[in-house]
Amino acid sequence: MQITGMLWGRKLLDLVEFPHSEVRGPELSVDDIKDMIKRHGQVFIKPLFKGGVGKKGKSGLLGWVNNITDALKEKERLYFCEHVDGFNKVKSDGVTYEGAVPADYEVYFSISESTIHRSPVMTITHHGGVDIEELDEDKLKVVPFDPLTGLKAFHVSNALMELGAPPEIISPLVQNLPKLWDLYNNYGMLMLELNPIRMQPGGGRLTPVACDFKCAFDQDDPAWKRLHLPGHLFASDYSEFEQEINQLRTYQGQSDVFVMNDKGTITAPTFGGGANAMVTELLGEDATISSDFGGNPPYEKMNEISRISFKYWLPQSNVLFIIGGKANNTDIYETFRAMGDGLREFFQTHGPVPLFVVVGRGGPNVIRGMNYLQEILDSLGIPYRFFGHDSAMSEVINYALAVNEWMKNGGKDEIKAKLKI
Repeated sequence: MQITGMLWGRKLLDLVEFPHSEVRGPELSVDDIKDMIKRHGQVFIKPLFKGGVGKKGKSGLLGWVNNITDALKEKERLYFCEHVDGFNKVKSDGVTYEGAVPADYEVYFSISESTIHRSPVMTITHHGGVDIEELDEDKLKVVPFDPLTGLKAFHVSNALMELGAPPEIISPLVQNLPKLWDLYNNYGMLMLELNPIRMQPGGGRLTPVACDFKCAFDQDDPAWKRLHLPGHLFASDYSEFEQEINQLRTYQGQSDVFVMNDKGTITAPTFGGGANAMVTELLGEDATISSDFGGNPPYEKMNEISRISFKYWLPQSNVLFIIGGKANNTDIYETFRAMGDGLREFFQTHGPVPLFVVVGRGGPNVIRGMNYLQEILDSLGIPYRFFGHDSAMSEVINYALAVNEWMKNGGKDEIKAKLKI
């Protein structure tokens, strides 16, 4: 669950009164664009994507204009542009207009969780405006702090002085950056990043102005619900499938999905972030969706997820691939019972489909869960192969890929004959 860009970022920054650039949405008229250019001199035009999408600037998806003719050309170029971000191909649906902020200094700032320090950490540098990974270590400071007391002014002041930051930027940052801890802590965030913060001159003093925004929410922390953000923000597309799944976001259990290939032939309900990363990479274009349904989802939620997923993807799938690592607290029996019941309901409602089921999972009640799922698959006449937690996940994924090839080369016809379809 991520938000990138200033269209929604400005609304979150307003909650803690942090200064930000003027940002307007795709509804802006020609006269409004002219007025914005007149007031700011320059305007940046950026495509509007769903969810967390990075590397837009490096892909040339950023327009800089100082007249209405160029502004309309950039609007036309970017309004429905396509962008590949990792394995995710996305399409914009609109643009934002952001007033330029003149400045001599750009600052990078973020708050995130550190597994090394077992605490939140602040990362800051006065060499902002670039990818933080490109900077030498001596040009940035990573400062752990106590979550009970939060981010304080002295954390910011000490870090900037140790970096040798220009004195004129230190006081304005010390006064404003601690506000961002309230935003991070009060609304269930896992990460908050502003890059760049441009130090705008005016009235004999610099003002830190946020010019880009990125954050990620902890779905298991209900505090994010207080923001009343619309569900469509967290979908990677406007597909009906993703919209239905997004309606199931609850305190317990995750329901993160995006469509990989609407013509794919392996549907893989996946459990856990590590499993999701490996499955997404290795299945590639064969996968219909990328998903993470971990977090010990209750029966009702997992059954509804199964119903929606099967409705959209089973008719075209060769393989139903249920995969995850060895769970610590997820009740595998409840998960498999929900999915098995969902599969049986699909066959009863829509009729049988030629399908091969591959399962790889470990954790509490896994044997009981596999027995339940096995009985349902036997009753439906569906071939299957189960793997336990002692099987290497990469080998299980390769097995699913091999089954998919077998299905394409005659296996599907064999199952059709067996099911008398």
